Amino acid sequence: MPNKVHERPDAIDLAADIAPGSPIFEARAFRPEFVEGAEACRRAVLAPEEDLGLSSGLRAAIALRSAVHNKNTALIERYGADCERHELDVAQHELARGADPETLTGVHAALASHTDMICLRPREARADHLQALLSAGLTVPQVIALSELLAFVNFESRIVDGLSLLETT
Repeated sequence: MPNKVHERPDAIDLAADIAPGSPIFEARAFRPEFVEGAEACRRAVLAPEEDLGLSSGLRAAIALRSAVHNKNTALIERYGADCERHELDVAQHELARGADPETLTGVHAALASHTDMICLRPREARADHLQALLSAGLTVPQVIALSELLAFVNFESRIVDGLSLLETT
């Protein structure tokens, strides 16, 4: 029997196409702290009360770029819809849609390059990559917020992929 926290599908259930009442849905109900924590983290990284100068639209663009790298169709659709709701500017749109970092300028080029590295080549991450973000104009709190966002979307993608596999077995 689901607990009160997990009576309705959350974003992870929806992305993994987990039906209410299914064995996987019921199993997730046994870990309410995980369900609550994932939802709280989603809100905190995508639409925080204090955005630190990283708008929700920019965050959605970065999340979409990350979802594309992770090849997660459900998250691509979700973050794509988020981008449409936020009416991105041209640079944010290009960032979201995977433009080559070399075709972008300033902070958007740095964000694209960093997102690509973290999603595709995380072992290459070094302190000088963080310095590149600072040199592009981000503040230390913004770099931390970006790191949290990228960590969450990559985590979410892996959880959704794993739960989707379980749901199909």
